[in-house]
Amino acid sequence: MKVPSNRLPWLDWMRGIGALIMLQGHVFHSFTRPDLRDSGPYQLSQFVGGMPPALFLFLLGVTYAFLMDSQTRKGVSAWGRVKASVRRSGYIFAVAFAFRFQLWIVSIDKSSWTDLLRVDILNVMGISLLILAPMAAFRTTERIRLCAILGVSIACAAPLVSALDWSSTPWFVKAYLVPDPINFGLFPWASFVAFGLSAGSIIRVLKPADMGQAMQWFGWAGLLLAFGAWFISNLPISLYPAVDFWLNSPGLILIKLGVLLILMALAWAWNLGLEATNWSLVRQFGTTSLLVYWVHIELVYGRWFWFFKEKLTIGPLVAMSVLVIILMLALSLLRTNWTQVKALLTSHRRVSAEL
Repeated sequence: MKVPSNRLPWLDWMRGIGALIMLQGHVFHSFTRPDLRDSGPYQLSQFVGGMPPALFLFLLGVTYAFLMDSQTRKGVSAWGRVKASVRRSGYIFAVAFAFRFQLWIVSIDKSSWTDLLRVDILNVMGISLLILAPMAAFRTTERIRLCAILGVSIACAAPLVSALDWSSTPWFVKAYLVPDPINFGLFPWASFVAFGLSAGSIIRVLKPADMGQAMQWFGWAGLLLAFGAWFISNLPISLYPAVDFWLNSPGLILIKLGVLLILMALAWAWNLGLEATNWSLVRQFGTTSLLVYWVHIELVYGRWFWFFKEKLTIGPLVAMSVLVIILMLALSLLRTNWTQVKALLTSHRRVSAEL
């Protein structure tokens, strides 16, 4: 099996890691018995499972930076680059609303029409790309600094946004802006897209011979950032009148960013010397991460396994996680090999007709 040769193996590997972590996290979240939700395995599953949204948003920013830089190299005007970036955000928004509509249709007897306006990770991807589209007007080297500043600004503004009075704001507008344990608001999640834009711009200005040293710097910077943010977050003083560490804390955002930088360095090193045509189970998930995300939500949270909802203990939960991963792997392989599968089916029908 071959995948498109223009893909970067280490980026797909990172997406694949995020997809695998996401699958087990959602299985545990959907099927764990209520009395086991304070147990160590469940807490560990959900703690680790909190990384994939940040990872997918960060990688979205990286590929967004690649798009902007590619158009700059092709001589596209600043306005043309901004328009292309806006179109990219429109595509993500279209996918987001199609996803919400499909979920609403299949559970129309249980879901209110307001579920169509729920802000999922795809929605925050779309709005993040939209507000960051003007960055396309700048040079790649300028985006490194500007997007890093934007990322820090968005993260630091999150507690202040939470403290504002939103009582007179329509709930669906509030869901797009205010930190919320259910919805993916612009604050603070868009900061990961901005950080990804900065990191992706750094990668685009590097010479191939400098990638190894740069990845080392990314790894060490991530380590220092994660521990530094953790240390500062545990100090008895705070710049904010109120902050929720697990909801709107800039410290948590920077800790996750540090982990992402470390993972990026490890992903690059792990895939060093490998071509995109070399098959890898992890990278397989990365090449079809959107499809896996879309289908597994219905599989895990829909009606397919309704008789297991909030009824499983740890052992069966692990088995269920493996089952869902196998099913999603089969779907992913079907997607990337669809041309060959379709040709095989056509050949089989032709032979059957001749007989």
